[in-house]
Amino acid sequence: MSLEVRTVAASEFPDWHRALNIGFLRPPVSPDDVIAARFANSDLERTRGAFDNGRCVATFRSFAQELTVVGGAALPADAVTNVTVSPTHRRRGLLGRMMAADLAAAKERGDAVATLVSAEYPIYGRYGFGPAASTAEWEIDVARTGLDPRWSGPVDGGRIDLADAADVRKLGPELHERFRPRQPGAVDRDERWWQVNIGEVPNGQPWTEPFYAVYRSAAGDVEGLAEYSADDLWGDSKQPKNTASVRKLIAVSPRAERALWQFLCSVDWITKVRTGLRAPDDLLPLFLPDPRAARIVTQADFLWVRILDTVRALEARTYAVPGTVVLDIHDRAELAAGRFRLDASPAGATCVPTTDSPDLVLDVRELGALYLGDESALRLVALGSVSEERPGAATVADRLFRTPRRPWCPDIF
Repeated sequence: MSLEVRTVAASEFPDWHRALNIGFLRPPVSPDDVIAARFANSDLERTRGAFDNGRCVATFRSFAQELTVVGGAALPADAVTNVTVSPTHRRRGLLGRMMAADLAAAKERGDAVATLVSAEYPIYGRYGFGPAASTAEWEIDVARTGLDPRWSGPVDGGRIDLADAADVRKLGPELHERFRPRQPGAVDRDERWWQVNIGEVPNGQPWTEPFYAVYRSAAGDVEGLAEYSADDLWGDSKQPKNTASVRKLIAVSPRAERALWQFLCSVDWITKVRTGLRAPDDLLPLFLPDPRAARIVTQADFLWVRILDTVRALEARTYAVPGTVVLDIHDRAELAAGRFRLDASPAGATCVPTTDSPDLVLDVRELGALYLGDESALRLVALGSVSEERPGAATVADRLFRTPRRPWCPDIF
């Protein structure tokens, strides 16, 4: 049996799309407008497939992305998505071949890191990706929050307005550009992202217009945006039991966050609020007089990072304290391997190849897990994933890499 792994020709894209649907357990045949919309957003030079006698049996795609790193810099990233292998062709090395070709091309192109959102945990570590940012979701029992049921608006001089898709298309991109430098782990949103998320472009799912709420400060500046939907559920005694489900909520100030959550908890008939995927240390529960009214219903890894250029990646982020550590990085693909001396301080960092004795020995996947500040070098040493060659080196690395607030990626891609 001949299995060919290569980029996809335009004429093969419908077959590639069929294989993509099969891999994600969706109906194999999609409407023509859905296929056309995905084709329009796909760079065929970065769209790969595995073919068995001309039939696509595995899919892989990547696209250009910017990842916000600690300190606010935007680092060019190779965003990996649409990864599937048909159930008839598993365990034949197809994903490994597609991944190797894509990462090599990304390295050649000058991307410093690769990113993905992993559907399954065990797969991507063997390709050098580490879980770099987690996510959590809460369900709020509105009656238990202790919030004033007579609340009618922010008391800080700001206001909340309902908006429509046209408003969001105009206000959203500028707000997001102010938001993402403040949030390590955030990624850019291109033109198509906004088109899909306000229903202008089909994405294969039925579109229902959500509600949009905008927070404006006392000065009139847009500081927050929430997108949500609501179900229609009533109890036997004709009492409302509706849930508001938040799809997206971003803000550039705590006051905007607080006001938007309080607004959502104040909507008539809403008895529960599902927050959507949030940062694992989100402020939300502490905005409530009774934080126990918000219970975690999801907590898991989310954004995975693969370092491609060790020097560039480590020099791009900031460090809150001074310190020096020599890292011996193992990388089976030889994309980011080597021994490097990182000299860091709040004023900046340099990372250079060195022949000095290593302080820490680790795989590139552990470097990815440490990179955005969410993981602890001390924990990884305790787990045996990182080898501490110099006593105290893990403590130094912990002080350098860890951040007071945890990274978060608001977007699935």
